[in-house]
Amino acid sequence: MFTVTSVNVNGLRAAAKKGFVEWLAATDADVVCLQEVRAEPGQLPEAAGAPEGWYVTHAPALAKGRAGVSLYTRREPDAVRIGFGSAEFDGGGRYVEADLPGVTVASLYLPSGEVGTERQDEKYRFMAEFLPYLRELRKRAAEEGREVVVCGDWNIAHQEADLKNWRGNRKNSGFLPEERAWLSEVFEEYEDVIRALHPEQEGPYSWWSYRGRAFDNDTGWRIDLQVASAGLAERAVKGYVERAATHEERWSDHAPVTVVYDL
Repeated sequence: MFTVTSVNVNGLRAAAKKGFVEWLAATDADVVCLQEVRAEPGQLPEAAGAPEGWYVTHAPALAKGRAGVSLYTRREPDAVRIGFGSAEFDGGGRYVEADLPGVTVASLYLPSGEVGTERQDEKYRFMAEFLPYLRELRKRAAEEGREVVVCGDWNIAHQEADLKNWRGNRKNSGFLPEERAWLSEVFEEYEDVIRALHPEQEGPYSWWSYRGRAFDNDTGWRIDLQVASAGLAERAVKGYVERAATHEERWSDHAPVTVVYDL
């Protein structure tokens, strides 16, 4: 079995103080993909940034305290690549990928956006550059006899079943028609693994606002995805969100999304 977990840690230094270190020590995952690390490697406690038993690749953003993605793997990768060939985004701490035997695993933090602002324009520019790369990655991997899984915070809910309050978010970033259409194009190349495993379920949600009682009421969004090439997706035997038992036990506003693949 090959187990992959993805989670937006909402600042790894803070998460390390609230339970991430203990979670990492207990996980059975072979690969852990992190997003929104928001720290340089030297700023992280060793137990979080360079834990024993893991090969770790950090891709921090050039802008201090922003974004940042990381990959933790049980075995040493055959190759690691930071960025996807973008002059604008490769220094932004948005993407890192590693080659393991038979599979390329990536950690993605897609910009969140905000309607009517430069942040939304940035998100659209990222999407426009990233989709061709995803197509090329799948093609290249297939030629090499490899599978691909791109894990991360995609910051887009694809269907009404992917967020509790979809009616109230139709004009908000993360559920705009053009964003959802873009994700549909991604799903022409790859499979949304959790949705394939839970086709009729609302959610399972992976992000809940810290405001109000969103977590307690399960008023969430499913924006943390594992998006896999067809050959790998069909080998997924189990997928779930590691939702904390209580609001107080959360160490991020996101929860880990885990998939077990039978390789």
